[in-house]
Amino acid sequence: MGFFSRFTPIVAYRDLRLFLSQRRPYELVFLVAALGVTSFLIYAFMKDSYVEQEYRPKIIYVEQWPADRTDAQIVAQQRIDAPIKAKALAEQKAREDAQRASFKRLDDKLKAMGI
Repeated sequence: MGFFSRFTPIVAYRDLRLFLSQRRPYELVFLVAALGVTSFLIYAFMKDSYVEQEYRPKIIYVEQWPADRTDAQIVAQQRIDAPIKAKALAEQKAREDAQRASFKRLDDKLKAMGI
């Protein structure tokens, strides 16, 4: 604990000023450049560390139907299921369009940079 009892922010600031005053100008330029590159890399890794949620499959259970169903019962069930299926297909198409648009934006950016 003797080491930390001698440490104060004012003494640390004075020590830093003394250290920087004894450096040559080109050393300070390289110090700033090194800090800038390091800061950029840390920022890039933090920004890139986005993790998507874990994929959980949607389980669809198959319904058991009697083998002697009439055609009328089949058509009636299809009428009930049609809006649900159409809604699911529309949601899937919207997700695919959004993903396609994001890839298109990325491709346009890369083309603008010449890649």
